[in-house]
Amino acid sequence: MAEDGTTNGTETSGSESTDGAGSGRSDSVQPEPSARARGRPEGGVSSRHFVTDRRVALSVTFVVAFCSIAYELVYSELLTVFFGGTVLRYSITIGLYMFSLGIGSVLSAQLGEPESNFFRTEVYLAIAGPAGALAIVAINSLPPIDVPGAGPTILVLSHVPILVVGVLSGFEVPLLTDLVENREETVFASLGRLYPRRIVRGILGAFFTIDEPDDRSFSEVLGVDYLGSLAGTVVYALVLYPRYGLVVSVFALGLLNALAALGFAAWTFSNAARTLSRPTVGQWRAVVLVGVLLTGTYGGLVAHPNAVDRAVTTTYLERTIEREYPPGVSDVETRSYDTTPYQTVLTYERDVQGHTGTETCLHLDRAIQFCDRWVDSYHSGLVDIPMTTFDDPSSVDVLLIGGGDYIAVDHLRQYDVSVDQVDIDGEFLEMAREREFFRQYNDDAYEYDRLNTTTQDAFTYLQESDETYDLVLLDVPGVRSDETMSLYSTEFYTLLREHLSDDGLVVSWVYTSGDHPTHSKVYANTVRAAGFDQYLPYYVYDDLDGDGGLEPGERFYVLSDGPTPTPDLERAESDYVHANAETFGEWQWRSLPEYRGVEPNSVLHPNYDIIVD
Repeated sequence: MAEDGTTNGTETSGSESTDGAGSGRSDSVQPEPSARARGRPEGGVSSRHFVTDRRVALSVTFVVAFCSIAYELVYSELLTVFFGGTVLRYSITIGLYMFSLGIGSVLSAQLGEPESNFFRTEVYLAIAGPAGALAIVAINSLPPIDVPGAGPTILVLSHVPILVVGVLSGFEVPLLTDLVENREETVFASLGRLYPRRIVRGILGAFFTIDEPDDRSFSEVLGVDYLGSLAGTVVYALVLYPRYGLVVSVFALGLLNALAALGFAAWTFSNAARTLSRPTVGQWRAVVLVGVLLTGTYGGLVAHPNAVDRAVTTTYLERTIEREYPPGVSDVETRSYDTTPYQTVLTYERDVQGHTGTETCLHLDRAIQFCDRWVDSYHSGLVDIPMTTFDDPSSVDVLLIGGGDYIAVDHLRQYDVSVDQVDIDGEFLEMAREREFFRQYNDDAYEYDRLNTTTQDAFTYLQESDETYDLVLLDVPGVRSDETMSLYSTEFYTLLREHLSDDGLVVSWVYTSGDHPTHSKVYANTVRAAGFDQYLPYYVYDDLDGDGGLEPGERFYVLSDGPTPTPDLERAESDYVHANAETFGEWQWRSLPEYRGVEPNSVLHPNYDIIVD
């Protein structure tokens, strides 16, 4: 639209004269406010500069919406890692984000100079987005503070980045709307002529009062903003998070935010440099310099994703592991760190005061799996004890769920049993076949000729399989987050029971009721609801601290809905079992307890009390 009100290559509809916004409204409508009335200095950038190529503004709208929603997804995942409850964390994050968007939109009415303020907003977001993620990690990595209210305070502070990014994002649409003032030939205007206009208007007319569209810039900007948000959620879920993880993803988003800001600044400055005052030029150059520094920093970090992810994540994990002991008692040093589509794999050396020597341990996601000092006792408890309940071990058909390190397979191989192994993480299975750390324990058990390994989700495998087994061994991660809740559900244990032979047994390590009483109650009711009514509990004992004495280690349950066989430890193909046979005492099957007022955990009706924080 030319400044005198004539069209700029685009015909207006109808016979009415147009106002300065090209909306087709009558001349009786008040004209657009002047630059001064909108809060812009008269010597600043006029609206005409932005009318000449609105594609830039709309492209930037798409990018910034993409980044803003993706930041919130990163925050949601981080909060889930630290506080559990995926549904709760994502729900709270979305609610706070929408609330803070509204606050930002209201506050934006106080802002002038939309050109410079929009650029500042993007620079601030490029800083606040990644900084917010690092702040969440830092807050939750502090040493435990035994002060009343410390827990709720940490929880509240961990949600502050959501509000900061939300308020800044709330500035964007009002500022961009002020920049995109007039309707002209754009991709959205062109698309608007492609859809069946008469049909759409007919459908809308059946439910609403309709009129000729006024081609408001706000609608267009908001439409692009929503489209960018959709792209952000999809690309984050399918590309960024699976490929780069949380740490590198948030720096990649910061880089994209900074590039959008610099692109916008370069286009604006090139079109308006001659109209800007010298102090204004200086301010722009200062802010642009910050944007350049951010871009260079983030670019360098994203260019080395593995090193960045390793440095940040291993530092956090080392501090988290050390926090399991009083301050200054333990020292943790990483040996290797890897990520797979399903988990983080950390091996580390742990030196604990009062323990003799240094031990090497395996950590998957948020939980320790084993240390070299008790790796044999754990797998003897999982495999060898239940195997001694069978008169003819070589005739036993075993289903091993998990056990991707192949150490349980090595123990099963001693009994010449048939083993079907199901593990969802193919990369971890490959790691266990190739790395010396695992091979020293599994003795190349993946080559066992009676082993059939399937890379698949165990829940899906059981739903699709018709096989029955004499023994099911659960060598699975603890229920530390929503991702593993299905493996502790009534539906899963029902599937296990349906795949047992008449005399079949299920064996799993369990959390102790003394340390995790709430979880243990939900677990007991869950397993009981699946049809198991009896269990055989036992501990394995080992010298966990190297002082020559035995301490209780892992606890196990043998579950049954029928037979109650007694282990005969003389049948064990395990030096550990023979050396420590007296520690097991008398074998006593018990009825699974039923706790009143405690709901079982179900896929359709989850009980989040089963999660162990």
